[in-house]
Amino acid sequence: MSFVLITSVAACVAIAVCVLLMLHKISVAGRHLPVTAEWIDELSVERYRPMLRLLDSQDLDFLKSQPGFTPSMAEKLRKQRCQVFRGYLRCLCADFSRICAAIKLLMLHSRRDRPDLAGILVRNQMLFAVGMVLVQARLVMFEAGLCTVDADILVRTFDLMRLELRTLVPAAMPTSA
Repeated sequence: MSFVLITSVAACVAIAVCVLLMLHKISVAGRHLPVTAEWIDELSVERYRPMLRLLDSQDLDFLKSQPGFTPSMAEKLRKQRCQVFRGYLRCLCADFSRICAAIKLLMLHSRRDRPDLAGILVRNQMLFAVGMVLVQARLVMFEAGLCTVDADILVRTFDLMRLELRTLVPAAMPTSA
């Protein structure tokens, strides 16, 4: 009984540490933020569409149906796809961090308080951090062939914050804020 309790507490502490690290990483965003309509438009969700298909099981199923297939081929493909997927995750996290930093900057320089926007920002940062931890954990399991990975919640959260930022920045804003 005490082993189960200790293991549960250790797992909860590990998850809490991961979430806090992700929140810290998200909150410490880039120092130079070109907050313009063009910059925001470049942060398209389309950039991450290939990531959502990268770990699709159809490619592995096709590979398995080919003559000469070996389990090591599937292992190698999963490992390679995971490396590319992690690259996409790093870019997504960096873009999300820049968006959050830009919103914070705009809130800081705003003439009126926006507690509603602050709440949206904190909630979505937390959602993104927890989602990132879950995706990273599932990615490890996917690499071992145990499960699938769905990063859709991360991309949706990114897009929500991008759209929120887009509403705050008028189309005719000067080159940098």
